[in-house]
Amino acid sequence: MRRILIVLAVLLSAVLIAGSVFAFVTVRKSFPDTSGEVRVNALRSEVTVQRDDKGIPQIYADNSEDLFFAQGYVHAQDRFFEMDFRRHVTSGRLAELVGDGALDTDKYVRTLGWRRVAEKEVELLDPETKMLVEAYSRGVNSYINDKSGSELSLEYAILGLTGPDYRPAAWTPADSLAWVKAMAWDLRSNMSDEITRALSTKDLSPQRVEELYPDYPKDHDTIVGEDANVYAGAFDQDGCQDTVDPVTLLIPLPRCTAPGLARSAVASLKSAQSGANALPALLGIGDGIGSNSWVVDGDHSVTGKPILANDPHLAPSMPGIWYQVGLHCRTVSEECPYDVAGFSFSGMPGVVVGHNKRVAWGVTTMYADVADLYLEKVSGDTYEFKGKKLPIETRRETFKVAGGKTEHITVRSTRHGPILSDLDDDIEDVGTSKTKGVPESTYEVALRWTALTPRPTIKAVFALDKAQNWDDFRAAAKLFTIPSQNLVYADVDGNIGYQAPGVIPIREQGDGRWPVPGWTGEHEWIDTIPFEALPSVYNPDEGFIVTANNKVIGDQYPLVLGADTADGYRSQRIRDLIEAKTKLSVSDMTTMQMDTYSPNAEQLVPLLLDVKLDGRYYRQGQATLEKWDYKQTADSAAAAYFNVVWRNLLKLTFDDELPKGQGPEGGERWFNVVGSILDKPRSQWWDDVTTNGRIESRDDILAEAMRDARDELTMLQSRHTSEWSWGRLHKLELVNPTLGDSGIGVIEALFNRGPFHLAGGGGLVDATAWDATEGYEVIAVPSMRMVIDLDNLDRSRWIQLTGNSGHAFQKHYLDQAPLWAEGKTLPWAFSPKAVKSATEDTLTMKPSVPRG
Repeated sequence: MRRILIVLAVLLSAVLIAGSVFAFVTVRKSFPDTSGEVRVNALRSEVTVQRDDKGIPQIYADNSEDLFFAQGYVHAQDRFFEMDFRRHVTSGRLAELVGDGALDTDKYVRTLGWRRVAEKEVELLDPETKMLVEAYSRGVNSYINDKSGSELSLEYAILGLTGPDYRPAAWTPADSLAWVKAMAWDLRSNMSDEITRALSTKDLSPQRVEELYPDYPKDHDTIVGEDANVYAGAFDQDGCQDTVDPVTLLIPLPRCTAPGLARSAVASLKSAQSGANALPALLGIGDGIGSNSWVVDGDHSVTGKPILANDPHLAPSMPGIWYQVGLHCRTVSEECPYDVAGFSFSGMPGVVVGHNKRVAWGVTTMYADVADLYLEKVSGDTYEFKGKKLPIETRRETFKVAGGKTEHITVRSTRHGPILSDLDDDIEDVGTSKTKGVPESTYEVALRWTALTPRPTIKAVFALDKAQNWDDFRAAAKLFTIPSQNLVYADVDGNIGYQAPGVIPIREQGDGRWPVPGWTGEHEWIDTIPFEALPSVYNPDEGFIVTANNKVIGDQYPLVLGADTADGYRSQRIRDLIEAKTKLSVSDMTTMQMDTYSPNAEQLVPLLLDVKLDGRYYRQGQATLEKWDYKQTADSAAAAYFNVVWRNLLKLTFDDELPKGQGPEGGERWFNVVGSILDKPRSQWWDDVTTNGRIESRDDILAEAMRDARDELTMLQSRHTSEWSWGRLHKLELVNPTLGDSGIGVIEALFNRGPFHLAGGGGLVDATAWDATEGYEVIAVPSMRMVIDLDNLDRSRWIQLTGNSGHAFQKHYLDQAPLWAEGKTLPWAFSPKAVKSATEDTLTMKPSVPRG
């Protein structure tokens, strides 16, 4: 028996060792070689890739074609599965990779036709841009050729255990351009608000719905001010007050109309909304998606030259959305004009945000309204427009699902765009209009969106990367058609600037905030705002520019950019911090990025402290707010209590009247909504309509919210208030988008990382947003942070959420996350001398066959 046990033990040990060896080999099988020499096809001359201790590559080449070839190769080395996942999403083929759970996503994307538009955009590329995009694709393919899925990523190895072996298709330029559509979709502005407004009228009047979208606060500054305007068809930042005719545009101005179809097509709009929610948030959704960016001139900096800061707020993922890279021509010339570094998207050539040798730029979401929903009168295979019956356009889409299953749908479109209400299986329930003056009917919902017209924004990325001055920068911005982003600028000569880019429609009627009737012909897009008329600022008198998704310009501007911007709480705090210090350093700017001051707490806490609570137990919770500095640090008990109070306050104030599923998310807009009724203690919103015979006041709701918060924190953390902390509630989990939520713990543990206990919150400069309808977990983060010193670019700092590698267990998979969570940044080497000093690995790429 002893010998049998020994034999069994030996066999078991052998199995465990073999399993460990297999796991070790499988995990490491896809790790790329980042040093030594490699021979590759399609290179004209030698390329070197110098990586630092965080795996960040600086690529050096003799010509542009080789430079972007090498970027494609390097992206594929570190992030190919992420690239392949994204292109499956953007082409509506995710179910081929992960199974029928992705079919709803695929149907929505195919209905929108992202890939179809991207393919048309490839045809519109000028020869030089097309050459660079094709070189990038060749670089990707050079790396992935002859490699199995498991040699490219651990994800493929795991997926291979549950399905057939997968070999990725060759990369194409359309794969790169389609990613821009995903960016534009997640940053498309107010389509969700447009649907929510209409759905809210199921239980509320349009007038009461409008109260939930209050005007931009009067004490919050816009980006370019209240004086600048359009004159003689061009934007003038100084206002030209002596001009007799302040607006002379060669295009008609829109006529405003009140919402007329608020109660129409409720079920159809629900269908459109449910379809949109099926799409994975590649960049993010909701209140938390935005960014901070600001720039100060030399008079406001310790160096005498501008300093620029940027931190885009996007959905967290594992790996993070960004990839740091430097792209350098050894000799900058007309043939090879690139010497740039910054943040790129894997799968897309170029640097999206960063700096070159002379110019730096940052981006924030502008919230331009570039998408409208049209209610369509559909009868059979026709729809009505201006009294005529027009044929609906149709196309058939086929979906292959991993495992062999196939499905089909018919996509229908009107002149306004694809019909989104077809994406719900239960379309018999489409809403019936009972609006006064509108015939009773049923409607379908079509989407008109600027990104569905082919316009290759990729040209703007290359133009930004090689811009040398303000004029070059504006010329590049003009090519930045979608998504519309606030672009902030600085250069080594001391200039700073701002430009609003993008294709933004001019509507014959209305402001794009409500769905409109498509059959009348009275709500068409009659033009787009000329680039020359878009807001722009160059070297403003105050010496700094702040953008944080806030309102771009005052109401003097005659055209509609977008009504649903952020409400200016973050931007105003940043302005206050800039004005509080005479001179700012790079260190000061990075500190500002981590500011956790809550303007919402500033307006609400004094009222909370004035409310009298019965019982020592409840007063203990309230007491945590006394002498609080309104900063939401991770270890703060007061921040924990305040945010739990805030969530309960929103629920108690609004959930009794809003339709199910339309509850307050709790971000900046809701700071403004609640702020607008704080001085109205008998506002109808405070009353709980579910309580019979009682009308609640503001202080009743504040008291109940505090009592509920005390009970909730006692249950979640401790009875002792000294043991409460915001960070233990406000946790970040980094989840792999394919296998990270598989439901299989062992597999999830391979790819996911966390939790991280974070400071900050939604509507704060340190914008770690959370959704009050769901809980306190982090749903959007500063996805990267950068601060660029235009006096000495090598003094610049940067960091991203996770790390540059997409390979689980590779040393750069998560090496930046702990630093990011603590608010630290990395040195950003740019000059050849600094890059050489920081280099730890060098990969030399040589042509297999010499080319002419």
